[in-house]
Amino acid sequence: MQKKLTITIDEQVYEGLQTVIGPRRISRFIETLVQPYVRFPNLDAAYQQMAQDEAREQEALEWAEATVGDVSDEAR
Repeated sequence: MQKKLTITIDEQVYEGLQTVIGPRRISRFIETLVQPYVRFPNLDAAYQQMAQDEAREQEALEWAEATVGDVSDEAR
């Protein structure tokens, strides 16, 4: 479900959005920018907590190193 929101912004910012993003795409652009901050407000803390798990980080590093070889055979 979508909700309508009225916001006030500087005229030059609005004109820039119209020019760069396009007249009927501004809402989606703003939603994409804002969404990570309101849907997952503690995401940074969660990533920090995961990074402190040394066993998990070692496993992730081993996995990443193992996959590097997979792309070396790819056609360019």
